[in-house]
Amino acid sequence: MKATIATLATTIALTLAGTAAAQDGWRTIDPANLLVIDTNKGRVVVELEPRVAPAHVVRIRTLADGGFYDGLVFHRVIPGFMAQTGDPTGTGGGDSDLPDLKAELTFRRGADSGFVPVPAAGANVGLFGSLPIATQPDAQMMFTVDRSVPANGLFCPGVVGMARSGTVDSANSQFFLMTGRADSLNALYTPFGRILSGHSVVTSIKPGSDRDDGRVLGEPDRMTRVRTAAALPAGERPSARVMTPENPGYMAAIEAARTARGAQFQACDLMPPAEVTP
Repeated sequence: MKATIATLATTIALTLAGTAAAQDGWRTIDPANLLVIDTNKGRVVVELEPRVAPAHVVRIRTLADGGFYDGLVFHRVIPGFMAQTGDPTGTGGGDSDLPDLKAELTFRRGADSGFVPVPAAGANVGLFGSLPIATQPDAQMMFTVDRSVPANGLFCPGVVGMARSGTVDSANSQFFLMTGRADSLNALYTPFGRILSGHSVVTSIKPGSDRDDGRVLGEPDRMTRVRTAAALPAGERPSARVMTPENPGYMAAIEAARTARGAQFQACDLMPPAEVTP
């Protein structure tokens, strides 16, 4: 993935305690959609979003549950931008033996998708599950055959995307975890999930060289084990749930972010409260 200079946006953790967590209005993540990335720095838990990038989610599941990612290094790390991994050669030029994937840069969103628009964050943007997206408004659905409109994920902090070469349909096994905002990637790279826990682990990964496009020199940090929760033994399997709009705390969290950020409030400040255990 070509290096991009990104502004490090302040990510507000929309975590509510006490009464909000005790109320209804949470969705439990399917273990097949929960990617558990254990690293030498700690654990990162990602919610996969097959509605946005179904082929890429299948690829990540296949490689992770097959042990492909175990031991692979973070070979390219640019603070305030992203940490990249998934290359078996550790050079940035390697991939799995599976065929390259066709890019999934956009998807179709129906009226019943659970999209939560947040107009003050920008025109036609909001949350789709845990993922921030930009989309056409629902009113346009009446003019489409499938009663859906196009949408694309936004590369905000915590979003996980598929790396590729200069050819659009060249994603294979490499992926990156965002630590900053990069609008230049929107609709040009495929996002397939978002971090629910472990943001501090990702930001602590050893950075690369500014003079060498983020290439990590010396001994890089690495992933020790990567599996979907469904593939882990029951005693080692984390569970996760994410707050839904039905919970009164959901909109309260958005309003808290809006108040804290003021005029600077934007889509990358949005993240539904999530709980991961253990």
